[in-house]
Amino acid sequence: MRLFKGDFAQETVVNASPLAQAEIFAVAGITYLHVVDLDGALDGRATSAPIIEEIVAKTGLKIEVGGGIRTLEQISDYLAKGVDRVIIGSMAVKSPDFVKAALDQFGADKIVVGIDAKNGLVATEGWLETSDLDFISLALEMEKIGVRLFVYTDVDRDGTLTGPNFEHYEKLQAALTSATVIASGGIAQLSDLTKLAEIGVAGTIVGKAYYNGNVSLDELREF
Repeated sequence: MRLFKGDFAQETVVNASPLAQAEIFAVAGITYLHVVDLDGALDGRATSAPIIEEIVAKTGLKIEVGGGIRTLEQISDYLAKGVDRVIIGSMAVKSPDFVKAALDQFGADKIVVGIDAKNGLVATEGWLETSDLDFISLALEMEKIGVRLFVYTDVDRDGTLTGPNFEHYEKLQAALTSATVIASGGIAQLSDLTKLAEIGVAGTIVGKAYYNGNVSLDELREF
């Protein structure tokens, strides 16, 4: 399922079976899958964990999962089931100590902090709430406690096919000293991936651009 600017009232089902869609990616030679438990983001728990575990077990894809991560037990369960990385979002704002505990227990290669922002301010709780904390300040705070990988999403670009917020990625890359960034939101065409790579991001998440036919799986694999 896809959202438009994070609006749950503007959702599009792109495949009724997440497993079937994941298998399409695996057959095409894609190796890494970004999965968001949208129900979990709203519920504050791992609502879609059984589906995600099935994808891990049956596709062989490396998977990073976010949405509704609130406890160390959830992270432990996901990693035990074969998930490669777990994304902490809202809890990074509400409880930095939780992020530190997760890093201490599982390691920086398994813990990603997801920063979602509206007009530069961090959004939480499935993008329904906006804090007064700007995205760079949160990233620097998280970097200090040991976070080494972020997923940054400009909510106002997500699902719009209008292009990423390149300025935000440039500012974030310039501010960080030891961490790296995965770009997310607004990807419209293959040239967007090239420009983001030139900025220095570690990777880019492609969603609607694929489902809408703007970018093919062959192009993504080759890139």
